[in-house]
Amino acid sequence: MPIQKILVVDDSPTERFFLASLLGKHGYQVTLAEDGNQALEKARQSQPDLILMDVVMPGLNGFQATRAISRDEELRHIPVILCTTKDQETDKIWGLRQGAIEYIVKPVDGNALLEKIRNL
Repeated sequence: MPIQKILVVDDSPTERFFLASLLGKHGYQVTLAEDGNQALEKARQSQPDLILMDVVMPGLNGFQATRAISRDEELRHIPVILCTTKDQETDKIWGLRQGAIEYIVKPVDGNALLEKIRNL
């Protein structure tokens, strides 16, 4: 099933705007969340085809939210791509262990992100 609806989760208004603009220009329907708790709530409401998740956020961080999604019967089918400034190999390994299918380091290369989404 092709990806159509994407939930973008980031506490930075600039990052949310950049990703929403990029994805919107390529025909994706975008929903936004500002933190991990909002991500879980919006994922349940909109049932997106993909979640782009920041890691460093107040409250429930991206690792915690990804783990919650991967363990939730209602949400576990939704793939998560972590998009973060955390660039250490241990962070990547930890993120994938939490249930993410991909790990992208910011600044996000728009073309590379779109290619990853098309290949899902």
